[in-house]
Amino acid sequence: MAHGKTSANPNDFILPDLGEGVHEGELISWKVQVGQAVKEGDTLAEFETDKALCEVASPRDGVIAQLHGRPGEILHVGNPLVTYVGDGASEASPAKPAPVAKPAAATSNGAPATAEREDAGTVVGQMSGAAAGVSAEPGKALATPAVRRLARDLGVNIDAVMGTGIGGRVTEKDVRAAAGGSSTTQARHAPTPSTRPAPAAKPSTPAPRPTPVARDVPSFPEGQDTVRIPFRGVRRTIAARLRESVDRAVHFNVMDEADVSALDTLRRKLAAASGEKLSFLPFVASAVCRVLSSSPFRAMNSTVEEKGAGDTDAFIIQHRAVHLGIATDTDSGLMVPVIRDCDALGVLEIGRHITRIAQAARDRSIGRDELLGSTFTISNVGSHAGRFATPIINYPEVGILAVGRARPAPVVRDGGIFVGNLLPLSLACDHRVVDGATAALALAKIIELLQDPEQLLGPARG
Repeated sequence: MAHGKTSANPNDFILPDLGEGVHEGELISWKVQVGQAVKEGDTLAEFETDKALCEVASPRDGVIAQLHGRPGEILHVGNPLVTYVGDGASEASPAKPAPVAKPAAATSNGAPATAEREDAGTVVGQMSGAAAGVSAEPGKALATPAVRRLARDLGVNIDAVMGTGIGGRVTEKDVRAAAGGSSTTQARHAPTPSTRPAPAAKPSTPAPRPTPVARDVPSFPEGQDTVRIPFRGVRRTIAARLRESVDRAVHFNVMDEADVSALDTLRRKLAAASGEKLSFLPFVASAVCRVLSSSPFRAMNSTVEEKGAGDTDAFIIQHRAVHLGIATDTDSGLMVPVIRDCDALGVLEIGRHITRIAQAARDRSIGRDELLGSTFTISNVGSHAGRFATPIINYPEVGILAVGRARPAPVVRDGGIFVGNLLPLSLACDHRVVDGATAALALAKIIELLQDPEQLLGPARG
C-alpha cells in the first residue's frame, strides 16, 4: 500500500497513528474476520512497531466487510485497515472523541515529558482529534481494551486510576503503578503525579503474555536447502538502527577489567539481607550513573541531533539525568528498554527495574515509551558468554558499555599475587563527541567504583 493513501468511503477505518513518530507497522495478526460483528473498543488487529506491540481497536460498532492486509505485511498509517458493512452513519454511532490534549511539556532533548507521553505500547494514536480505539462511558476510565485487560489481570479497579496519558487516558504504566501500590491509585480528579520514577516499591509481576516464537528461525521445506527470510518486525528495526549507527557514529573502543572480589562479597550480603536476587549489573549501572553525572564525563551522557548529512547541521545534546538503556536479548531480537532517571535510584531499586523491564521486553508487554529516550546503554554480554566485545552504539547516544563474564584470575594486590574475580568491561564511544582520554579516564573511574563498592549503595543523584 502506498503511504498516505486515504479513502472517501465512510465505512473505511483508516489506520491511525501507532505511536509518536510511527508511520508504519507490521501486521502481526487479525483479531476479527470478515462477517464478524464488533463493538466499539473491540480489538481489530495486533501490530508491531519499533520493537513494541500495540493493538488497534474498533472506533465503532459494525460488521466487518473487508480486511486490508495480510499478517507479515507492512501497513502505513493513513491507509484503510478495515471496511465495515453498510452506512456507518446509520448503522453505528461514531467513536466518542477524547478531550483535546494539551501539548506535552518538552524535556531537555525536545521530546515530550514522560507524564504527558502516550503509552504507545497499548494506545493507538489520534485521528482528527478523536481517540481511535479508546473508549469510555460516563464515570468510566478512558482506556484501551489491552489496558483494561491488564487491569483485570492485576486486580486493579481501572475506574479509580487517574490517567496520565493524552486526554486523561489510563495507560499501562498507570495500571502497573496502581498494582504496585503507587500514589497513582487515587481519585481521577486528583492532580497530575510527578514524572519521577516510582521508587522503592517492589514492582508487581505482570500477567505473562504467551512467549512469541522468533519469526526469523528458518523452517526448511522438503528438498529445499535455503530459505529467504525478509527483514520484518524487531529484526527490521535492529538492522536499520545498527546501519544508522555504523554510518553516522565514529566508533572507538576502550577495554579493561575490574577486580570485583569485594563487590561480590557485598552483593551476596545485600542479596541475603533483602531476599532479592542481585547480580553485578545493578552495581555496574550505579557506577556508570555516577561517572556520567560528574562534570569531567558529562559529554558521555549525550545524544546527537543531526538535521542533515553533514556535521555542520548537528548538535550535541547533553542531558542532566541519566536515562539508562539496558540491552535485553529476547526471542524476537535485541531490545533496549530504558530506566529513566537511573541516577536517582539505589542499587536495589535499579535491580528491580532491570528485572521488570527485561521481563516486559521478553514477553512483549513493554510500552513503547519505555523503549525510547535513553542517553547511555549497558549491554550485559557476559550473561551468555565471552569477555570483551566491540558493542555498536545505540545511536543517537554517544556511548555504550559491554559487560563481560566475570572469572577467577590472578591479580596483584599490595605486592602479592591473589586469586581475584575479574569483570571485563568494553566501552565504545562516538569519537566525534568523546575524546579518547575522556573515555579511558571514565572507564578507569567506573573500575575504581566497582573495586570500592561501598560508594555505590546510595543514588548517584540525591
